[in-house]
Amino acid sequence: MTAVELVRGGPGLEQARRIVTDIPGPRSRELAQRRADALPAGLTSGAEIYAAAGGGGVLVDVDGNSFIDLGSGIAVTTVGNSAPRVVERATAQLQQFTHTCFLATPYEPYIEVAEALNRLTPGTHAKRTALFNTGSEAVENAVKYARAATGRSAVVTFDHAFHGRTLMTMTMTAKNQPYKHSFGPFAPEVYRAPMAYPYRWPSGPDRAADEAFEQFRLLVDAQIGADQVACVVVEPIQGEGGFIVPADGFLRRIADFCRDRGILVVADEVQTGIARTGAWFACEHEGLVPDLIVTAKGLAGGFPLAAVTGRAEIMDRAHPGGIGGTYSGNPAACAAALGVFETIEAEHLLDRAQEIGALMLRQLREIGTRHPVVGEVRGRGAMVAVELVEPGTTTPNREAVAEIARYCQAHGVLTLTAGTFGNVLRFLPPLSISDALLTEAFSVLRDAFAAL
Repeated sequence: MTAVELVRGGPGLEQARRIVTDIPGPRSRELAQRRADALPAGLTSGAEIYAAAGGGGVLVDVDGNSFIDLGSGIAVTTVGNSAPRVVERATAQLQQFTHTCFLATPYEPYIEVAEALNRLTPGTHAKRTALFNTGSEAVENAVKYARAATGRSAVVTFDHAFHGRTLMTMTMTAKNQPYKHSFGPFAPEVYRAPMAYPYRWPSGPDRAADEAFEQFRLLVDAQIGADQVACVVVEPIQGEGGFIVPADGFLRRIADFCRDRGILVVADEVQTGIARTGAWFACEHEGLVPDLIVTAKGLAGGFPLAAVTGRAEIMDRAHPGGIGGTYSGNPAACAAALGVFETIEAEHLLDRAQEIGALMLRQLREIGTRHPVVGEVRGRGAMVAVELVEPGTTTPNREAVAEIARYCQAHGVLTLTAGTFGNVLRFLPPLSISDALLTEAFSVLRDAFAAL
């Protein structure tokens, strides 16, 4: 390995933006060639650089370039790459045992994670938690729990939703390219309702909640039949769809409607949960207490772990042996999750997420006053996005997003894109990032807009 690849990550990593080679550099280009020879073409990456170390608010690539990280591995390293409590707990667990399969020989860390999620998720009712490997797997199991508990089969999701890439969750996902194209046929009994997307609601943002709810009500009552619907699955803030914050009141009305008809509400908090929005869960901003809540991504600081937490009477309805998986709730991942919970509480990261969000919103709104390509700035906590359009219209401007992302990468800032139309820049910095680094990153972003 090279000296760069042996750089130690974590918060002790030098917190600086530094470009020392062309982007991508020679070592990254070498790895890209090896990748082309070894991996299928459909497995793509957003950045052209290859990571060597990460920590605080930066990622260092294999060529020694240091980038300000505004993506956190798509909301995974929320507490920071190689966060000390995560590393210490996971290392200690790995030195004890790496695997037994909880279904064969159980262990305490799984129970500890379940107890923590039962405590932290909204509501004071009795809860149960089951652990899985990925967000997709957890969403799919939430549907299984809902069907088992209600005896119904239909599932309702929303426009612009992203729920995963398995057969069921790919069906539940709205966007065709790249997630669904050529991969059908899809799972039956999945229906889609309009999302109250204020910026793009045809009759204006003030009417989005009422009109979207009415269309949802007609779909469920008249077209599907409410007594056939097991659950409604919704992201409190839509992630891949473009960080869409539903119109105020829309989700509360959905929840009230479902409660009246015996339909379960599943909050998909895979991207929004675990302190990302300035609360443990984004549904708390809406005053929602879901029947089932799904977490993943930021749950274990980079280890593959996901969960379904729900009302005890619902979770207990699945028959013995019907739920589980060989690696689900891996002991090292569970230990890492306990390190995540400890870090969030010890370092007051709920407050920090709100501070980061306020800084990002202020910077993006200032950019918006100067550049008519900015259609809307939106988000909550450290989950913020800007939607780009053709100036003077609401026509999606995908090309501008691509140009800005390229400029930022070339100048040492890693960003992510999103949106049904590919015209959204999303920002998910680790909560361990400093104000100084974040301000520097947005200086680069301002230059990127000016270069359009």
